[in-house]
Amino acid sequence: MEDLENKVDGITMPAEDSQVSVENSNESSNEPETISFADLGLDEITLAAIEKKGFKVPSPIQVLAIPRLLNGDANVIAKARTGTGKTAAFGLPLVQDLREESDHVRAIILEPTRELAMQTATEMASFATGKYPRTAVVYGGASMGEQMRALRRGVEIVVGTPGRVQDLIDRGVLDISKIDYFILDEGDEMLDMGFIEDIENIFECANQDCRVLLFSATVPKEILKIAQRFMGEYEIVEEEGFEEEPLLIEQKYWVVRESEKVEALVRLIDISPDFFGLVFVQRKSDADYVSKSLDERGYEAAALHGDIPQGQREKILARFRSKKTRILVATDVAARGIDIEGVTHVVNYELPFDGPTYVHRIGRTGRAGAAGMAVTFVKPEETRRRLNYLINTVKKSSKGEIVEDKVPSIEEVLEAKKSRLFSDIKNKLGLNQEKSEVQAENEADSIYADENPEANVSSEPKVPHLRKGDPIFDKLAEELCNGQNPEEVVASLLAVSYGGMLNKNRYGKINTYSVEKGRDRDRGGRRERDRGSRRGGDVFVGDDQLRLYVQMGWDDGYNPRKIADFFHDLLGVPGRKVDAIDMADKFCLLSLPADDGRRAIELSERDRSLPHMHLDTKVTGGGLGERDSFGRDRGSRRGGRDRGRDRDRGFGRDRDFGGRRERDRDRGFRGGSHARAGVHTATQRSGSSSFFKRSDAQEY
Repeated sequence: MEDLENKVDGITMPAEDSQVSVENSNESSNEPETISFADLGLDEITLAAIEKKGFKVPSPIQVLAIPRLLNGDANVIAKARTGTGKTAAFGLPLVQDLREESDHVRAIILEPTRELAMQTATEMASFATGKYPRTAVVYGGASMGEQMRALRRGVEIVVGTPGRVQDLIDRGVLDISKIDYFILDEGDEMLDMGFIEDIENIFECANQDCRVLLFSATVPKEILKIAQRFMGEYEIVEEEGFEEEPLLIEQKYWVVRESEKVEALVRLIDISPDFFGLVFVQRKSDADYVSKSLDERGYEAAALHGDIPQGQREKILARFRSKKTRILVATDVAARGIDIEGVTHVVNYELPFDGPTYVHRIGRTGRAGAAGMAVTFVKPEETRRRLNYLINTVKKSSKGEIVEDKVPSIEEVLEAKKSRLFSDIKNKLGLNQEKSEVQAENEADSIYADENPEANVSSEPKVPHLRKGDPIFDKLAEELCNGQNPEEVVASLLAVSYGGMLNKNRYGKINTYSVEKGRDRDRGGRRERDRGSRRGGDVFVGDDQLRLYVQMGWDDGYNPRKIADFFHDLLGVPGRKVDAIDMADKFCLLSLPADDGRRAIELSERDRSLPHMHLDTKVTGGGLGERDSFGRDRGSRRGGRDRGRDRDRGFGRDRDFGGRRERDRDRGFRGGSHARAGVHTATQRSGSSSFFKRSDAQEY
């Protein structure tokens, strides 16, 4: 172990994917001895898997962690940033130790987001050369039933997010009382996202004698408290001697509604000189939508996502590299490995799900000493916690600071475009000669005149000369100006040639918001006609809300809180905005902000893996009426989410969703509801129970 640690300083830290290829490393006889994976104690089977993945040289954190996990039983806290190979640092020893089939779960790995959970599960599966160990990934926003079936089939390793892991434990489907390993990945991010209570609850359910491994970029005092409570004796290992150079990136976020994001993006493009940027979206359908919207408005844009064939992908990237296409709208998965110089802007069309994703995205700009800009679009209803999490992540990663800024006004955009246009015209006319040249000539004339007062030197300063064009245009100019004011003629020519560029009607309206004001407005600022008791469960359906039918219900393992979580994951809409949820066996009814409701229906129509959704036509006015879906007046004090809350014994943090008694169940809505006019029952709807599965590598 000591010999390995003495060699760590001689390893060059890889920039990405934590591995260094032998072919790309320039080693000399004067460099310290290189450590191989075989030196770390990994067996032949694991080494074969490593070779198959193309890994050549272990990263510093792998050198420090792997031998400790293979030899001995110490608990470990490893300080490691994202991108340093920490998944392999704990994954390789885990796969090697858990190679035999087991009748119980032997390892639990907690990740802060579903994206990281899916990524880690995929990586763990790639380390395994045989049938075992089997890995299952569990996270919110996907079918509970499918994940429960995977666990019941038997797995050795479970990777998941804290909320879904706790739910499965509460349901008695996931048993971690016999695990050998408890791994907490991205520990500091877990704290930033408010998962500390969930983590403590899960720890309480785990085998008290298991090994605990905690990986975190930083080790704040809250992490140490967890260690002291659950880890007993532990050691801290960290990579040393690596300082990341901060990027020259101006980072800001704009608060805009979902329906105004394309307009905001257009203004950003137009106000920026020589915009050459990457726009990151969460789903494939968003990439197509944004690219098409920009194309329709005359911008050279292309979409890049997992459904794009490899041949077409290469052509798209070639056009982008050559700047024939100046805007690339891409998903994170599709953008992996893209390394293009000169990117001026990175746009996060939505708040990224996690800090590492944000940091990795903005790293595409501000390279090689060049300045760059990163702009993130934040919806007014985005929770302040998610935004603070992003801001804290940026600070901790030494990537500067992210500040709120206003979307440029139409006047500001037009002024910037006018300034660039006039400068370009002057250049073409030769009127933008170097000032130093003209100034030098004028100074020389002035000196000569002072020294030679008798000389006939003109006192008029020299000005740049107009570049002469084809003589045929001289005749045309004379004819156009005949009997006309020359300035008016030039103005008319400019208007005909460039008027469309400076027409304010090219732009749509964007309202001004801030996250804090949005939250205040949502809490107490509803218009008078929409007021009502949220606690009483009134169904608010007005111009700014839609009532939706969604084909997932109790039989799919959902309850009101799970429904709210699903739409939060799908649309980024806060759970409190998923209102008036009424549950049935095979479907539910709910209210969403109008923009989010339309977006949900559009996504459902495009992606067959999502549950079917449509407007609830039982609402008067096709979903925009003044009465709710049950024919009640708005002032009614029954229905809505509270019935689901009472039945589920806690809509918020309480996780006790089990124990629904059979005698309380009926064929329609539960909670003692009787069939009434305007009520949808299970027999009135077409379709059946909808289990939908999202592939680990799928983008949405």
